[in-house]
Amino acid sequence: MTKHTSPTHPPLDRPAAQIFAANDRMNQLLIEGLDTAAWTAKPPGNVRTIAAPFTHMHNVRTKWVRLTAPDLRVPAQLNRAHTTPQQARVALTESATRCAEMFSQTLGANDKSIEEFRRDGWAQPWPVGVEMLCYMLSHEAHHRGQVCMIARQLGFPLSSGVTSGIWNWEKLWKECGFDAGPGHDT
Repeated sequence: MTKHTSPTHPPLDRPAAQIFAANDRMNQLLIEGLDTAAWTAKPPGNVRTIAAPFTHMHNVRTKWVRLTAPDLRVPAQLNRAHTTPQQARVALTESATRCAEMFSQTLGANDKSIEEFRRDGWAQPWPVGVEMLCYMLSHEAHHRGQVCMIARQLGFPLSSGVTSGIWNWEKLWKECGFDAGPGHDT
């Protein structure tokens, strides 16, 4: 009987940081593409404004960093009732940077000082791995979908350049300052 050995996997911190940067660029594109009147327009029914998903994404990122990598500086929380699009853009950029630093501490080859991803105080922690990145991306993609739907319902649909732009990963990659496209060393 032969002993099964695990293949050696390259560190994931750099690709995770790049993927999350592209994810954040998608958020930035949506905010840039929104009519400013849409930001605080009140949708009919018991639905939050477009500002709410963006402030929520930032605030949840700060929670992930605070719970998972407590040695990192945690950005200030946002208030959805008083946050401007520009403030949200700045805050999202900062929290994305902290998430990239968290990936270094969790998914890097040299610094595995953190072994658990804590997504919430009530939730069981997970061992660090690609699953944490997937969870974080899924969370934000869900809220981007909400933003697109709310904008359309309010009469402020995003342009096709914005809605197709969030799928143009090669362009997103370049806008993030990466030399090569997804899946290539930069």
